[in-house]
Order: sequence, then C-alpha cells, then structure tokens
Amino acid sequence: MKNKTMLGNILLMITALIWGCAFVAQSTGMDYVQPITFNGMRCIIAGIVLLPAVFIFDGAKKKNGTYKKMTSEERKVLIKGGILCGLAVFVATTVQQYGIAQTTVGKAGFISVLYVLIVPFLGLIFKRKPPKLIWFCSLLAIAGLYFLCMNESFSINRGDFIVFLGAIGYSVHIMVVDNFAPKTDGVKLSCLQFLVAGAISFVAMIIVDKPSVSSILDAWLPILYAGALSGGVGYTLQIIGQKWTEPSIASIIMSLESVFAVIAGAVLLKQIPTVKELFGCALMFIAIVIVQISESPKNKTTETE
Repeated sequence: MKNKTMLGNILLMITALIWGCAFVAQSTGMDYVQPITFNGMRCIIAGIVLLPAVFIFDGAKKKNGTYKKMTSEERKVLIKGGILCGLAVFVATTVQQYGIAQTTVGKAGFISVLYVLIVPFLGLIFKRKPPKLIWFCSLLAIAGLYFLCMNESFSINRGDFIVFLGAIGYSVHIMVVDNFAPKTDGVKLSCLQFLVAGAISFVAMIIVDKPSVSSILDAWLPILYAGALSGGVGYTLQIIGQKWTEPSIASIIMSLESVFAVIAGAVLLKQIPTVKELFGCALMFIAIVIVQISESPKNKTTETE
C-alpha cells in the first residue's frame, strides 16, 4: 500500500509539473495564434487523446468485473454534464488565455490556483459552510495578490485581473464537475467536456479570430503540449494518482503547478520574478496549503466528534 501511495504522489507531482509548464506553452502560443484559436485546438486535441483512455479504463473494468453498461438515464446525465462542463471549460480557458497574453507565466500560475480559495465561497450558494480557516486564508491570499500584482502606481495589471476572472471561471467549472462526477464516469465526462469546449471554440475562432492554417501549424508545439500533455496525459495521471493518494494531499501536490509555472517561466522565458513578487507567491501558496489541510477528511472527522 505504501508503494502505491508513493507512486500516486509521484504521478500527481508529474501532473503538477505538466500543468505548470503548460502556462509557458499557453504564453508562447500567443506569438502565433489568438486565444480562442489556441484553446479550440488544444481542447479538440485533449478530447481526442482522452478517447483511448476511455477504452483503456473500460477494458480494465471488464477484466476486474466492475464494468457496467450505461443505462439511458446515465447516458443522459453524462451528456448533460459534458455539455455544461464543456461550456464552463470554454469560458474559463478562453478568459485565462486572454489574461496570460498580458501578464507573466509565474503570475498567471499563482493567480489561477486561487480557485482553491474561491470554490469554498461559491459553496455558500449551495449552503455549504466553508472551513473556519478560509477567512484567514482569504486575507492571506489577498495580501499575496497585492505583493504579486500591485505595481508602483497602485494599480493591478489588466492581464492579472483577467486571469483572476479565469480563476473564477475554473471555480464554477469545479462546482459543475462536483455535481456530475459522482453520477457518471470521470474519464468519459472529461473527454466529452473537452470535445464540447473544442467544438464551441472552433465555431468561435472561425467567427472571431479567422485563423489561417499556417498560423496554427506555426503554433503546433505549444498547442500539442497544452492539448495532449496538459489536457490528455495530465488528467489521466491525475485520475490514476488520486486512486492511491488522500484527497487533501493530492490537492496540495497538484497546487504545486503554480510553483512549477514560476520556475518554467524563469527558465524557459527568462521571466524572472522580483523579490516582492516571490513574497506574494509565498503568501498565496501558504494560504492554499492551509486550506487543503483544513479540508482533509481527518480534520473534518475531528471537528464532528
């Protein structure tokens, strides 16, 4: 069991590394194509990459005798969930992509992970009381945002604000997934959501961006990385890794994508953060870790006893 836990942690660490470096791909992709085009192509690729994963997981279930054919009602839930999740993915990724084009990779990585703090607040709408520490962590994250994003003229960069709106979009997506994931197959839901988001983006990019085939081919490497690795491989590794890792620990490990984003931006794009920005990153990361620890099953059990 310990070996499986260690393997799960390693897979989740690789996932965080893939996701962190994806911010570099998203940033460099803007040198060739516009945001909607980039997202459309990456989502379509992610959906196509996940198709084999669907058959692989179904095959594994058939071998261990846990496979069950979907009923018509379950199929309706999957389709409905895929469409709603796809819409959320389209909005969140598109907004985030516009923001990344106007800020640094490191900043985008940390601001995007704020969904960890935003989700508990959205839970209030559904009468889910957030952990007591969420209020302290929110103030800590706001302080971190101040040091990370505020410039000498006491104004926030336009790109930083847009990425923050994207984080809100991802938070909504998490809430939608939380509603449908327990009711249907997770891998199939993810595959369908990417295909739906890709289809919407494809139509939007034809109308808004009017891209050329040559520009898309010029951006093939960042698009392929963001689609195949970040979307397809990253999600599959997350699914496998979380089977053997406690949810709270898994969330902390995956939130390291923000740290990897800073490192990748510095190494690959020479976007070296200032001491003030690093201090802001540290405050935000501490807030994220505290939230995840406070939401661990062990802590929840202790509070109810």
